Amino acid sequence: IVGVLGYGGGVIGRYCDLPEEYPGVAHFHTVRINQTAGFYYTSSALRELMDIWDKYGSGLTNFHGSTGDMVLLGTQTDKLEAIFAETTAKGWDLGGSGSCLRTPSCCAGMSRCEYSCIDAMEICDTLTHKFQDELHRPAFPHKFKIKVSGCANDCTAAVARADMSIIGTWRDNIRIDQAGVKNYSKDMDIKSEVTDMCPTHCMNWDGSALKINDKDCNRCMHCINRMPKALRPGKDKGATIMLGGKAPIVTGALMSWVIVPFMKLEAPFDNIEDLIRKLWEW
Repeated sequence: IVGVLGYGGGVIGRYCDLPEEYPGVAHFHTVRINQTAGFYYTSSALRELMDIWDKYGSGLTNFHGSTGDMVLLGTQTDKLEAIFAETTAKGWDLGGSGSCLRTPSCCAGMSRCEYSCIDAMEICDTLTHKFQDELHRPAFPHKFKIKVSGCANDCTAAVARADMSIIGTWRDNIRIDQAGVKNYSKDMDIKSEVTDMCPTHCMNWDGSALKINDKDCNRCMHCINRMPKALRPGKDKGATIMLGGKAPIVTGALMSWVIVPFMKLEAPFDNIEDLIRKLWEW
């Protein structure tokens, strides 16, 4: 087991079983760097990080690993403290690894997506800072991953790959532009491509107007994805909180299940922080 002084996570020890025969890879440790919310970087910041990695590591990277971190592949034990010192001096921090909170990750949210019902990037950044100790000083018997998706399209695959999934949604009615729907009907069979594919069969198209029984709608986003210029999420926005998703190799993805159907999420996001702490205590 290897790491840096004071941190329990962020470095994954890799050793060769035949160090005498392959001394160049006798040690080939992985270093995880905490990614930015939404995976936004300046080219100058990435160059600084890669200069450090070229100096102390193999130069191999994985942008990004399945956990979301920037993964730096291949260094020796005696280089770890130097990598840590120089990366943190540039404002980076190690990501999560092992039996601890893993690095929270999110989609681009409101920075690029008109569908986003919550500020996924701000939520992710806030939770990362609030639970930084849990990233580096493991207090759990098992890993715990949080992912934030701005809408039910779930571009982070949170429902399938996160212990806690925070999914943006709304609880009032879908906004409909009937003129926009009619315009789509010129080039699209709305019945077969939209209403017949609704998982709850809550929609009806009679050739002149689209009707939605919003009480039965599960906010899956299919109709909005197919007709984005005619349909939009409602105005009363928040998030659905889910637990239990994971992606084991042998059995395949196990989807998370709903524990809070709707929660308003607004800065400083104390309500989601309180929920996370209560879940951990439980």
